[in-house]
Amino acid sequence: MIAAFALFSAVVSAEQQQQHFEVPAKDSAKADELANQLAGLSRRVDPNEAKLLAESAYATVAQLRKEYRMFGTPIFNNFLVYHGWRKRGYCWQWTEDLLLALDTLKLKTLELHWADAYRETWQENNCLVVTAKGQAFDHGMILECWRHFGHLRWNLVPSDQDPYYENTKWAEKVRARAAAKTSQANHGVGLQTRVEAAQKAGAR
Repeated sequence: MIAAFALFSAVVSAEQQQQHFEVPAKDSAKADELANQLAGLSRRVDPNEAKLLAESAYATVAQLRKEYRMFGTPIFNNFLVYHGWRKRGYCWQWTEDLLLALDTLKLKTLELHWADAYRETWQENNCLVVTAKGQAFDHGMILECWRHFGHLRWNLVPSDQDPYYENTKWAEKVRARAAAKTSQANHGVGLQTRVEAAQKAGAR
């Protein structure tokens, strides 16, 4: 069993070793720590894949922060988006774009989950949760940007101030719409792909 997992990890690493992400220097240590925490979710997690995900997450969020042109507080930035002065920046948009970017990694030992807190209320917030493959959602690691003004923050699900629950249907909808748009535009899913979805009811 150990030998089989080692062989599997080697194959995964070989497939992913060509991928590289530019993590901002100020986030480098944080990305390393996130990678260690993700690898610690289970002995089944490939440490190289955990590192790849952590670096991609920090690099993606840094890029989105530039694209979204965050200004003021998160709530004030929502005001700007609502009135059309910013194109994106709601919590669910941060989560969609991060999900689609991380999906391109084709993870083998980690899984991505869409999470809601206070679903369908004015307090609703969305984030990603990362678990080891097959691991319970409640054991996962939250990746969240909106509350921290476009800076990636992470912590285990049980330790968060908000009660997050998995929303598999919304994740499926996001991925399906991205795939349909990709097919029409004939280009890969990534940071340039945008999901033209209706705003989640109540989401910030």
